[in-house]
Amino acid sequence: MTEQHDLSGRYALVTGASRGIGRAAALALARAGAHVIILARTQGALEELDDEIKAAGGKASLIAVDLADYAALNQLAPALEDRFGKLDIFIGNAGVLGELCPVTDIDKKTWDSTLGINFLANWQLTAVLDPLLRQSDAARVVFVTTGTTESFKPFWGAYTVSKAAMEAMALTYAHEVEKTSIRVNLINPGATRTQMRARAMPGEDPSTLPAPEEVAELIVQMASPAFTDNATRINYREWRQSR
Repeated sequence: MTEQHDLSGRYALVTGASRGIGRAAALALARAGAHVIILARTQGALEELDDEIKAAGGKASLIAVDLADYAALNQLAPALEDRFGKLDIFIGNAGVLGELCPVTDIDKKTWDSTLGINFLANWQLTAVLDPLLRQSDAARVVFVTTGTTESFKPFWGAYTVSKAAMEAMALTYAHEVEKTSIRVNLINPGATRTQMRARAMPGEDPSTLPAPEEVAELIVQMASPAFTDNATRINYREWRQSR
């Protein structure tokens, strides 16, 4: 661990932490010294991750909650404030694929569920966590986005539109807080070896894709106080090639 990535004494909240990029990011942040608040729907998966974090010498707190439960999300900030008093890192990772089909075939239920998790939950978390982030000397917010918001890939309409809305919200927030200690950025992991990718591209060889742990390395860097960029979008593959 380099000194600039030493996150000792910092509190990090990671959504979608039970698997994939969220799980890898939570473990990497804990290994860098952060106390990680891991959030997902599945208690059992969170407990397994907690065991792994502890085995690596890290610290974690578990929150089993559905991001579609907006009432529960509203209670999150008071609970975190009572226990920690601040939040240094927020990794908005959780997301759903929705249905891969023509835009004209997407039903309202799919629109509601996909926008609800990918956009509205991230907006609500940003709103409720903002006071805690302002208590940090160098708060870092990282939202996980997608390359489809640039390519407008056919049949990915619900996912692309919901992620594009999230991006617009995140970048607007970034400019609103640019005079504070908060820095807000986007990471596009690209095709990664996750369950979501396997569902979307069942014929693809996963061994050809980067593992979530590789992407997590960049997330740790973006979560560091030494990372001072704001309102940027970083593509993992470009970052890896530039190293």
